[in-house]
Amino acid sequence: MAQTSAPPAPNAVQTIPGMPPVIDPRNIYSETKAGNISPAIAGDPARVYVPNLRGNSVSVIDPASFMVVDTFKVGRSPQHVVPSWDLRTLWVTNNSEGRSDGSLTPIDPHTARPGPAVAVDDPYNMYFTPDGKYAITVAEAHERLDFRDPHTMALIGSVNAPQCKGINHADFSIDGRYAIFTCEFGGYLAKVDTVNRQLIGMLKLSKGGMPQDILTAPDGHKFYVADMMADGVFVVDGDSFKETGFIPTGIGTHGEYPSRDGTMMYVANRGSHKVHGHRHGPGSVSVIDFATDKVVKTWPIPGGGSPDMGNVSADGKLLWLSGRFDDVVYAIDTDTGAMRVIPVGAEPHGLTVWPQPGRYSVGHTGILR
Repeated sequence: MAQTSAPPAPNAVQTIPGMPPVIDPRNIYSETKAGNISPAIAGDPARVYVPNLRGNSVSVIDPASFMVVDTFKVGRSPQHVVPSWDLRTLWVTNNSEGRSDGSLTPIDPHTARPGPAVAVDDPYNMYFTPDGKYAITVAEAHERLDFRDPHTMALIGSVNAPQCKGINHADFSIDGRYAIFTCEFGGYLAKVDTVNRQLIGMLKLSKGGMPQDILTAPDGHKFYVADMMADGVFVVDGDSFKETGFIPTGIGTHGEYPSRDGTMMYVANRGSHKVHGHRHGPGSVSVIDFATDKVVKTWPIPGGGSPDMGNVSADGKLLWLSGRFDDVVYAIDTDTGAMRVIPVGAEPHGLTVWPQPGRYSVGHTGILR
């Protein structure tokens, strides 16, 4: 099971039943600081798991040597490697683009080896409700969210979002009562009641129109939406479900990750407005200060590149990102922006870093709380 926490303070956030308490209402990432590894996973080997979308495989990197130490086959079109809510399984989402034979491949993070795949319809991405009650597989091609048993992946119920073309990324409110999903091919956001499993609102973004990753701010109420056409990040008040601002970053804004101290957000700019871009594009990483919503640093990829999805190392010193169109992974020093480049398989996508600090995972490439 996930690590237990101290009882909440008297002015605690009233979370949904079964959700671990919010320790610091000013910073939902307070339990993911460097060194705060759950005892349940402390013995797992340090690895970076990279799904190769066109390679139908996962490359495994040893972060100490920056070398690929294993590669294994998975299902067709692996998109993301997703840590489970209880941190005991890493699920590879094989959505088998354009076909009906999607699957989830479980990886045992203690052995770093895969197990038998589970048949699941179109699992482009996957999330876990903050109470651990449901896994949500994101059936992108069907504009549908499938709520499943978080262990067996048996289907419990679905939420249809017919206006949400290309539904794919999400994050959750501080109390776990709702999630906001991005609609990549329609320029909308979809708000979903996670308790009653209902679509409760749609919001059209003011410009751009290709929302990608979304990240909850440390206060748990504000959301940041990366938009690949707008070349920046929309700021949205989740409770009122209104757009409140915009932060320009770089070409093809795509992935978002909090720093280990919860003060900064790393934003991957993929360097292209296209779903299938060219090698050595004008990719970069922007660093946004959560307190001011300002870009404080920009790190261009030397020689060009395509930073996409990833996560931060357990100690916070490296940002690991897939180079989607360049068949590489970038390991970026979070102090200086210096980069190492590691060749992997064909079209790497949503990599995860393991183990990570935190009590439980809400999914994607390892957004822990």
